Amino acid sequence: MAARAPNSISADANRASDLFQSVSDYWIDAGQRSALFLKVLQQRGERYEDHAAKTAPHVLKFDLQLLVDGRTLEHPVNYVLVRVKPPAGVEIDKRKRPFVIVDPRAGHGPGIGGFKPESELGVAFKAGHPCYFIGFLPNPIPGQTIEDIARAEAVFLERVIELHPDAEGRPAVIGNCQAGWAVMMVAAIRPDLFGPIIIAGSPLSYWAGVRGENPMRYLGGLLGGSWLTALTGDIGNGKFDGAWLVSNFENLNPANTYWTKLYNLYSKIDTEESRFLEFEQWWGAHVLLNSGEMQFIADELFIGNKLTAGELRTSDGARVDLRNIKSPIIVFCSKADNITPPPQALDWILDLYESVDDIRAHGQTIVYGVHESIGHLGIFVSGSVAKKEHGEFASNIDLIDVLPPGLYEAVMTPKDAGDPSSELVGGEYLVRFEDRTLNDIRALGGNSEEDDREFATVARVSEINLGLYRTFVQPWMKTWAHEGIAEWSRRMHPLRLQYELFSSANPFMRPLIEILDRSETPRRQVPKNNPFWEMQGRYARWIETTLDAYGDTRDRMFETMFHAVYGSPALQAMVGLKASDAPIRRGPGKSASHQALVDKRVEELKRGIKDGGAREALLRALLYVRMPDGVVDERSFNLLRRMRDEVGRGLSLSEFKALLREQFFMLLLDERGAVDAIPAMLKKDGERASRLRRSFERLIDVVPLQSDETKIRLEEIRTLLDRCVSDTAEGEKREPEPATDPKKSQKGLVRPMRDHAARHSKH
Repeated sequence: MAARAPNSISADANRASDLFQSVSDYWIDAGQRSALFLKVLQQRGERYEDHAAKTAPHVLKFDLQLLVDGRTLEHPVNYVLVRVKPPAGVEIDKRKRPFVIVDPRAGHGPGIGGFKPESELGVAFKAGHPCYFIGFLPNPIPGQTIEDIARAEAVFLERVIELHPDAEGRPAVIGNCQAGWAVMMVAAIRPDLFGPIIIAGSPLSYWAGVRGENPMRYLGGLLGGSWLTALTGDIGNGKFDGAWLVSNFENLNPANTYWTKLYNLYSKIDTEESRFLEFEQWWGAHVLLNSGEMQFIADELFIGNKLTAGELRTSDGARVDLRNIKSPIIVFCSKADNITPPPQALDWILDLYESVDDIRAHGQTIVYGVHESIGHLGIFVSGSVAKKEHGEFASNIDLIDVLPPGLYEAVMTPKDAGDPSSELVGGEYLVRFEDRTLNDIRALGGNSEEDDREFATVARVSEINLGLYRTFVQPWMKTWAHEGIAEWSRRMHPLRLQYELFSSANPFMRPLIEILDRSETPRRQVPKNNPFWEMQGRYARWIETTLDAYGDTRDRMFETMFHAVYGSPALQAMVGLKASDAPIRRGPGKSASHQALVDKRVEELKRGIKDGGAREALLRALLYVRMPDGVVDERSFNLLRRMRDEVGRGLSLSEFKALLREQFFMLLLDERGAVDAIPAMLKKDGERASRLRRSFERLIDVVPLQSDETKIRLEEIRTLLDRCVSDTAEGEKREPEPATDPKKSQKGLVRPMRDHAARHSKH
């Protein structure tokens, strides 16, 4: 046998040495990484215990001042109103409307709206607005109801309004997730308290969705309806454990719940600790609801979409009709949100309105924005979303408030620093509000008539099962349910156990904690090109892919079972849905009194087409030119606001809004008559008409015209304006006006406009 060459032996030795080094590096790192991983889990458990022991736990990153404690109200609730103190260096403008953030009570504790400096609160502060926060305590007041909470939130808003008498406009209110429908309910009952309303990731149409994409909406039907909600409340001795709601969210994504979240911490243990612990402090802060509250949410809001159908009534019999809301409504959702997909966030518009004209007839302005990739929680806590969407909504809130009634989509493009008009862009993005129709909402997906019939069947089956439970099971359950069993069931919930098992409350964990504390050694991270580390990464991705496949298969199976059971003609007939051929999905219907008010208002507007002066004429001309494009740009609004400051001193934002809306409606009702009236309106004040003629050109030049129709209209209006200004100048040469007192002249000019706007602002 030939002897091996020395070089070959040396190469083998080097390979063996490299392999040994790779194994050594990997296992030293793995041991240290595992120890650090366990220490982070132990810290998570300790923070969980400390957080739960607080009287009013929250995760807000701002200083607070308690203003109103809901426990002291006539109908006491566990909600509170706090003033959020601005960070150091932030200037607050007292004239700007306050922002009020309402957090969801969906299993977690409060604070998600101010979880980071760059959050909903942070961007509102950056825009110079005073900020308030409506949160809640972990335990409900015995007997409190959803209606009691709505009353309390109305009291809170009254207090905020009282504190800002000089603000231009009512408070802007943000409702996150389930707080969105709560805010909408209050706004429908007390529309006078609200400025613009932003509802982020809010499931107003809970059962809407797309087949094969939104599995969570099927769970209630597969469990037989809301009888299980009642059972859980009885086991909790009259309280519903929010941990069950959180577990529903976690079950949606088994890969993230059982593997990815923890592996991400393990693989990035040297950098991920802070972010992981901060998020887990909020995610693990489970709160309680009264069983009656949770039953109301399940039966009245989720099952059958009663809120958007106009079937929800207060204790005194008043119907909660979302069409009563007169403030602009901004809806923010995401296509990647598997908890509140776009159809659940937007299909309430289809439930309430027959067309965009119907939206306008109710005087409503609805703006929506659809993100392409952010998840449900990212809507509230993502830094990128806070910088972009929430930041632009906050900085353009006054623009949204003066938008004419209708349906718009918010489109954001990066700011172009080279654009001469960029100084008129408030944030880092240029915001356009583009006209949309109900078909644009339908294009995002939704239920078919067959789907609606299946969900209606679920509602009937749920009522039957709940009745059977309350008749035959609930009396027996209540005989042995008491607080001891309720507390034991909460402590043993799997979501709580995962925190407590790694805390010092677990006696078996204490020796391990002491060993970990004494065994600190210099950190030796494994090189990223280590073959065993790369093998670990491939194995982790395989596990994640496998769990994703399991979740997808489970969801498809659940969906197939749902359609097989509730799509059965026999079951639908048994619950009475085959007894009528009427459409299943019914809106709240038309109101004769509302139609009478609309008809009266239409007549008033038609009679007033020739009223007003140069300012109204300019606004009407701008709207007329821009209407074919269907786009409103923040640059135009900022220039318009400057014009208002120049020639309309003393006119408030609400009065300005009323004037703008009047001119818009007049154009809708009688476009030709409204345009033909412009010359006579301009001649009422020739000097102002000349100044506004120059403002008109500046406003037109800010945003390029898009369609041929708008360019034709522009030339028409320019010719008309030039003729009016020329005629006025000739008239002044022929017949000079007598000298007048400037103060009287200014007073006589401003007051009629203010009075004119005030007369119609309520409409």
